Amino acid sequence: MQYNTLDRGAVTKSLATGAFKPHLYLTNVSTAFFQDPSLSVHDKVFPRVPVQLSVGNYYIFSREDLARDNMQRKPEFGKVTPAVMGLETGMYECAVDQIIVGIDQIQSLNYERMRAPGAADPRKAKVRFATEQANLHLDLMFSKNFFKSGIWTNEYSGVSATPSGKQFYQFDNANSDPIKLVHSLKYEMLRSGRRMPNKIALGAETFAALIEHPAIIERVKSGGSTANPAVANEKVLAELFGVEQVTQLLSTYNSADFGEEENMQFVCDPKGMLLTYSPNAPAIDEPSAGYTFTWDMLGGGHPMVFSQWLGENGTHTEFIEGLCGYDMKKTCDELGIYLKDCVA
Repeated sequence: MQYNTLDRGAVTKSLATGAFKPHLYLTNVSTAFFQDPSLSVHDKVFPRVPVQLSVGNYYIFSREDLARDNMQRKPEFGKVTPAVMGLETGMYECAVDQIIVGIDQIQSLNYERMRAPGAADPRKAKVRFATEQANLHLDLMFSKNFFKSGIWTNEYSGVSATPSGKQFYQFDNANSDPIKLVHSLKYEMLRSGRRMPNKIALGAETFAALIEHPAIIERVKSGGSTANPAVANEKVLAELFGVEQVTQLLSTYNSADFGEEENMQFVCDPKGMLLTYSPNAPAIDEPSAGYTFTWDMLGGGHPMVFSQWLGENGTHTEFIEGLCGYDMKKTCDELGIYLKDCVA
């Protein structure tokens, strides 16, 4: 049944009897599972290095030569052999990844005329979707390049039995002492890499085990009260471990392919732990365990750029494109220590 604008009595009667059911959507609520931006992990540990060219080189000064005592006793009437300061080059190569999403202009008309706000607007929703996908992709690349077994030469494994070699008691084992372990690893990195780690990244299960660990709770419980109970958090762990920053890696994703049943997982190994040294910003005279080289294709130093264009005539479509140009690269292997299987 259709009604014109003057047939208000019929509309009212139809609404009262339930015969008329308008297909309208709420404009003030939806269930959109966009991830909290604060949970993104790709920019939490290593500095971003904006580059103007997609491929280039950077200098690597010899750690061996810098750390060696090259001073010699001056011979009488003579001079010593000049010292050698080795210099090599490393290479970055920013690959470009892309996502394209479409918008049906005809279906969008109702939303436009309703003046749908926020994510209810198809264009805003698709732009946010593309942005979300780019951030998720960068998170996954961070995990692939930095936060997994086999990346760092200096790697330790958690075990439930008596540890030996490059092993340690898992943090949910009563015999474990994570504070002692971290401090010993800090000095190991200092000895080989000439820097102590200043950042620790934790998988979800590793963090949960640490904040409940008796050795850590014992150190913080005296500062608590009934009104303000003592709790261990990132700041507390940073103080106890003697580092500048402790970060939880809580980004999640669906690992299933399109059309398969969803399989929600943490992006980064929930049982993992990474100790690194990296400055908060790129530096010409500082080492860093890793860098994210970002090619600003359109300028501005940002690794993600977006554009929009109309589809073929007669399709009444338009498209949104997102591009990422980046290279996540391990630059100083000595400044990273990875711990796997931190919990059983």
